[in-house]
Amino acid sequence: MADAHIDPIKKLGGMIKEVKFAMLTTIAEDGTLRSRPMATQQQEFDGSLWFFTRADSDKVHQAEHDDHVNVAYSNPDDQQYVSVNGRAELVRDKAKIEELWNPIYKAWFPKGLEDPELALIRVRVEGAEYWDTPNGKMVQLIGFVKAVVTGEPYKASKDEHDKVSLDKNRVA
Repeated sequence: MADAHIDPIKKLGGMIKEVKFAMLTTIAEDGTLRSRPMATQQQEFDGSLWFFTRADSDKVHQAEHDDHVNVAYSNPDDQQYVSVNGRAELVRDKAKIEELWNPIYKAWFPKGLEDPELALIRVRVEGAEYWDTPNGKMVQLIGFVKAVVTGEPYKASKDEHDKVSLDKNRVA
């Protein structure tokens, strides 16, 4: 389990900070899972993740039907992977939209801040699972080779994989 001294919000925030795109998974009305790449808004992680969207999109309709979502982050260069579960909601707060807006988003929203369909999806994170390989690739390679040569399964360090639950009272 996670080190009791590590704040799960800071740990998750640090792991996903540099990952520009995540895969957001929603549940369609027929029960199938639907995933799509989304740009996470770069701000200090406080227990919520923010994504720009069109208010009338399939993902919004799916989240309104069943608000359980998963957001998956992958940073293969640093061997870090995070799977976040939480609840999604549509947010049309103009002040929050303006706070997170970047002119580059005009590529997806040509009308910019004046687009009547412009909205945010807020994911209130309830928990996450992460895989973090602090050792360099050479150390991992040696561990894999050793496993192949000895016939023993590869043994990862205990810090490599953990599950965290965010205190719902702290999540804004």
